[in-house]
Amino acid sequence: MLILLPPSEGKAPRGTSKLRRLSFPELASPREKVLDALIALSGSADALPVLGLSQGQADAVALNRELRTARALPVADLYTGVLYDNLGLGSLPPDARQRAVRRIVVFSGLWGLLRITDRIPPYRLSMGVRLPPMGGLAAFWKPSITAALTPVKGLVVDMRSSTYATAWPTGERGVAVRVLREAGGARTVVSHMAKATRGAVARSLVDSAERLRTPQELAGFLQERGWRAELQEPPSPGRPWTLDVIVDA
Repeated sequence: MLILLPPSEGKAPRGTSKLRRLSFPELASPREKVLDALIALSGSADALPVLGLSQGQADAVALNRELRTARALPVADLYTGVLYDNLGLGSLPPDARQRAVRRIVVFSGLWGLLRITDRIPPYRLSMGVRLPPMGGLAAFWKPSITAALTPVKGLVVDMRSSTYATAWPTGERGVAVRVLREAGGARTVVSHMAKATRGAVARSLVDSAERLRTPQELAGFLQERGWRAELQEPPSPGRPWTLDVIVDA
């Protein structure tokens, strides 16, 4: 089973070691291209508008300029924010942490794919950015990520936002987790609460040693643990399933 997560805009401020060899070594070449392009952009006057940042976020651009020499820290410690707070990687017992290492894959506009043990420096680059000269990063990364992940067998639990989901369509073995708020008999999609819920669902999946092989087993697993989870079949062949997790307003 793979659990796909987005990165977080919130990041720990600094690391303690050098950037080291990363997992998915087959992505080394596109990583170097994006890294070079990001450093070049971050030294130009166009950096803030291209990266979608405000003047008050100029410190993030300064971090990008120093990526070659900046101190790194594990992905498990780097990303902060609501999803990662509810996932709680730092509080996992040893056996659950090993499952998290095997199961979790974080998508990144800069690095492509990451495991939680990879050591990287703080940076700022969304998958939605059109980075000169390669253009849209989701389209740039898609062939390399597809080659890296398609051979991996098993259920794919997709917690990514739409920006990152376009970099690799999971197909019919994927289950996109959608969070809906129910109030007065009506259901609406939520954003901030969705991050918290996805983090908690991911925590449940790495806490358990159970091997889930099908969308139906995933839905049953969450229902047994008290979640209101409803499985929706793919709208057409080759498309992913959707698992609606219903939360009260």
